[in-house]
Order: sequence, then C-alpha cells, then structure tokens
Amino acid sequence: MPESTTLTVRLPQSTKSQLAEIATRTRRTSSFLAAQAITTYVRHELAAIKGIERGLADAAAGRVIPHDEVMRQAHELIKNIRAKA
Repeated sequence: MPESTTLTVRLPQSTKSQLAEIATRTRRTSSFLAAQAITTYVRHELAAIKGIERGLADAAAGRVIPHDEVMRQAHELIKNIRAKA
C-alpha cells in the first residue's frame, strides 16, 4: 500500500454533506473519496501546467505554426471528414 499522510481541508458544509451522500451511496468512506478526488485533480492540473510550459518553451524556441496555417489545416480536415460522412 502506498505511503499516506493526513491533510486537513475546509469545505463548505454543502460540499461536505454531498460528499457524505456519495460515500453512503457508493459504500466508500468520505476520506477515500476525498483522497481520490484530490489525486485526480492534482494529476490533471500538473499535466496542464506541464503542457503549458512545453508550449511556452516551443514558442520561445520559435517552434510555432502561424495561425493562418493552422486554420487552413483545420478547415481542410473538417472538409475531408464531412466528405466521408
């Protein structure tokens, strides 16, 4: 089992009540559900931040495609998809 630690958070009462309802209906603990939600959020946010940082590095290095070219490619792709439908 992975190492765990304790974190105390403040929630609006309504959120805590909704979490308790989910816990009851899914037969899970509120603690398990909160940990699962935080883990999912953290992974998602870190992936987004890393993607933004890669994009900024690409832009700084000049690895970009002009907007007009991207739009031309997008319109061509849409046209091809519609032709196949």
